[in-house]
Amino acid sequence: MGKKVKKEVEPPPKDVFDPLSIESKKAATVVLMLNSPEEEVLAKACDAIYKFASKGDENKVTLLGLGAVEPLFKLVSHEDPLVRRNATMVFGIMASNNDVRKLLRELDVTNSVIARLAPEEDIVVHEFASLCLAHMAVEYTSKVQIFEQGGLEPLIRLLSSPDPDVKKNSVECIYHLVQDFQSRAAVRELNAIPALLELLKSEYPVVQLLALKTFGVISNDRETRIILRENQGLDHLFKILETKEFNDLHVEALAVVANCLEDVDTMQLIQQTGGLKKLLSFAEMSTIPDIQKNAAKAITKAAYDPENRRILHEEEIEKCLVTLLGTDNDGAKAAASQAISAMCESLASKDAFGIQGIPQLVQLLSSENEEVKEGAAIALANLTTASPSNASAVAEAEGIEPLINVLSAKRDGTVANAATVLTNMATQEPLRFSIQSRGVMNAIVEPLQSTNSLVQSKAALTVAALGCDADARTELRNASGLEPLVKLLHSKNDEVRRNACWAVMVCASDELTAVELCRLGALDILEEINLSTGRKNNFSEGALEKLLDNNLSQKYSQMGYLSSSNIITDGFYDYGQVKPGVKLLSLEELNLQELNDHRAIILVNAKLPDVSLSAEDKSQDRYDGRTTSSSSSIRKSSKERASSAVVSPVEEKQESSGRSPSSLSKSSTREKGSRKGKGKKEEEKPKDEEELQTISKIQQEVILEKVPWLPPFDSILLDYIMDASKIILPLTTTKEQVVALAQFVADKMGGPIERDKLHEFSWELHISEIEFELKCNVVPIGKIKKGTFYHRALLFKVIADRIGIGCSLVRGEYGRAWNEVKLVDDSPQGITGLLLPPQVYILDLMYQPGCLMKQGSAEADHYQRI
Repeated sequence: MGKKVKKEVEPPPKDVFDPLSIESKKAATVVLMLNSPEEEVLAKACDAIYKFASKGDENKVTLLGLGAVEPLFKLVSHEDPLVRRNATMVFGIMASNNDVRKLLRELDVTNSVIARLAPEEDIVVHEFASLCLAHMAVEYTSKVQIFEQGGLEPLIRLLSSPDPDVKKNSVECIYHLVQDFQSRAAVRELNAIPALLELLKSEYPVVQLLALKTFGVISNDRETRIILRENQGLDHLFKILETKEFNDLHVEALAVVANCLEDVDTMQLIQQTGGLKKLLSFAEMSTIPDIQKNAAKAITKAAYDPENRRILHEEEIEKCLVTLLGTDNDGAKAAASQAISAMCESLASKDAFGIQGIPQLVQLLSSENEEVKEGAAIALANLTTASPSNASAVAEAEGIEPLINVLSAKRDGTVANAATVLTNMATQEPLRFSIQSRGVMNAIVEPLQSTNSLVQSKAALTVAALGCDADARTELRNASGLEPLVKLLHSKNDEVRRNACWAVMVCASDELTAVELCRLGALDILEEINLSTGRKNNFSEGALEKLLDNNLSQKYSQMGYLSSSNIITDGFYDYGQVKPGVKLLSLEELNLQELNDHRAIILVNAKLPDVSLSAEDKSQDRYDGRTTSSSSSIRKSSKERASSAVVSPVEEKQESSGRSPSSLSKSSTREKGSRKGKGKKEEEKPKDEEELQTISKIQQEVILEKVPWLPPFDSILLDYIMDASKIILPLTTTKEQVVALAQFVADKMGGPIERDKLHEFSWELHISEIEFELKCNVVPIGKIKKGTFYHRALLFKVIADRIGIGCSLVRGEYGRAWNEVKLVDDSPQGITGLLLPPQVYILDLMYQPGCLMKQGSAEADHYQRI
């Protein structure tokens, strides 16, 4: 019988720990396990962390705080596939958190994550590695890192992955990357277009949408559009547009088509295949606002090319855009307006829109949506430029009032374009009057004060277009619009400065506005501009000249010259020579100065004050900017005037004291008021009547305070003008008239003076006596009975201008002044019918009154300088 042998079991090695199943409900414990040397522990820890992080953003932040990211980063490149996969899964899901991404950038994890996109990696690793990169590509720094570390090529390869999640994550990451132009070029070079087109066929809408968004970006490049066309990309896009089930993709598909339409070749291809008609019909019939808006944007992009505009016009694009103007969506209306603006470069389209679209665009000016309002203004600006018929159509559509209202809109583009429309309309006189009658000059003041250079420029241009009429200039002046206009002359923007100069030139067409512009410093600024070769322009010199031509007192004081076309009118005064940049005080300010020993200011004012007007009328005249005068009184003889009630003896006395008749009438009225009811005893007056009289007196004085200051009336000068016209006008030749007037002037100013006795002609004392008598530095020229060169030359010019003799007035040095006249010499003997050019003569008013000296002769030079 055999013996049974008992087998002994060997004990386990002493250094091996028995298998242990660990369960933990604390994340901190699991994070500690990420440092384990055992692959199984690491894999399970990563899996547990993945599940924990998937529950929400708070858990991701918790893991970040526990320091889980750094050990996970090491595990992404672990040699064990399972550990590597689980760690990548955690990275993919945690990268959605902004704070986590910030740490990932600092750790520079992109290289390790890109390595996980290798073909040999598990498809799950591809999914979460591409997800991690898609999250990180949102930030610019990570975009650069992914591109520079070669992440684009493996991502493009994964577009063909069998797994839809991998495709989705890869195309999303590529979409973020191509926002940068370098990546767009690389996508093209790496032949990604075919793979992206394949994604449009995906059964997953999110994949299709991301592919379309990517195309929307990369198709901004012309080279990409060519490749897209060569790969039948347009067919794919139109299939999407024609499929109703894909209506959630239509907006993005239209954005790509919009880019493609920029190319003429693509436009022609779409037209030939009937795609353009489909597109326009699609835009008109769609009820989705974003589709209508994107369709209009597509047309706008295409319309920047002349050939495309021709093709679009052939397809009657105008009807489509007008239809879009009538939609209920503000975005579509604004986009349609922009498209109309672009199409206006075509004259045929401009005419078509004028018939169909202007009334609707005018209505949109009153929209509460600022974008719509701006779009309508831009469209109308382009429609009315160089198109009088469209400008008239805007007026017929009652667009003037809305355009003026829009001048106070919030958007600068709206204001600038509304101003442009008004400028375009103002080229037609009836429309200009219609615009002016609606208070446009009050409304334009705000745009003139804008800080936007485009608004400033267009507003100044509008003033230039509308300011050619006196009522408009008066309105602008009363609305305090001249001050901001003058400030624009300082602008560093060439166009703003140019248009401001133009507006000033136009506004300076009347004396009141010219004087106000000078007071505001326009003269000084224009002189400064004209001294600079870089800043002066075509209008700055004209503006300066016009300003001076309508402010002759300033011109003569500053430049010492008045041409034959510079007609001296009442209110002119000769202050004497001033340096450039010195502002001339107004006549009223000079009249109020205390008597001093400065040179007397010589006043020209033969305008008879109309004292028959009531105080209220005068006040109103001042408000209206008009100066009243009796038109018939200038034709009366001296005797008739003396016997008339127009100038009373009291007023004649007032003239001699240098005060204005208006203040005289004020005091006379007050005296009458104080004498009113004097026959009654004070105690017999009823109390109510006394109060009424007091109130009436106060009201009357308030009204009289509003009466404008008027310069002293020079009745002697008026007599001179009347007498000279009787004596001189009947003479048959200009030469006879000139000589006779010279003798007339000399006779009124002290007669001929012998050259060697000029120093004995005490004209200075005579002038001082007049100043003392008037208690004023302003001396009416008619009161001067002893006048020297500059007094006589001025009087000659004043009378010559009134009776139609052309002459200039020139100021010389040392109190000299003279007149220049142009006369035609007689034909040489024996020659008849010979027309000789006129010669310039200097006129002697001092020594041999009426003597004509040819300009440049020794005799003339002696008269002018010695």
